[in-house]
Amino acid sequence: MTRILMVCLGNICRSPLAHGIMQSKLPEDLFYLDSAGTAAYHIGNAPDKRSIAVAQQNGLDISGQSARQFKVTDFDAFDIIYAMDQSNYSNIISLARHTDDKKKVKLFLEANSSVENKNMPDPYYGEQDGFKYVFKLIDETCDILVKELIH
Repeated sequence: MTRILMVCLGNICRSPLAHGIMQSKLPEDLFYLDSAGTAAYHIGNAPDKRSIAVAQQNGLDISGQSARQFKVTDFDAFDIIYAMDQSNYSNIISLARHTDDKKKVKLFLEANSSVENKNMPDPYYGEQDGFKYVFKLIDETCDILVKELIH
């Protein structure tokens, strides 16, 4: 089973959406998905209500997810760790114990050649339109990644 972790800053906006979207596209008997944040701001909280709303508008229920902080043992528990932006990528890499840990970490939008800026925008301080845009970008990138993961 391939274990995939999606990571953003607080684990309430981008990574819960990436977790839910990717989970909906991969066979659950072959893939395990989870999400985390590099910061401890929202531990135990459900995803942002705007993330839950945009997911529901697209037929997904992410309301049962619970925010948690990325920890060093996640390098052992996961095969692939997708960071939503360069800042979170750097934070994860700084916790890596060795080269094998670092090899597991990828910038999520690197897979999407149609996107110039590889930093997934953080919609937290914006309006619902930002969440809709992030959902679309994550959905599009997950489609690309699924083709890579299921060859």
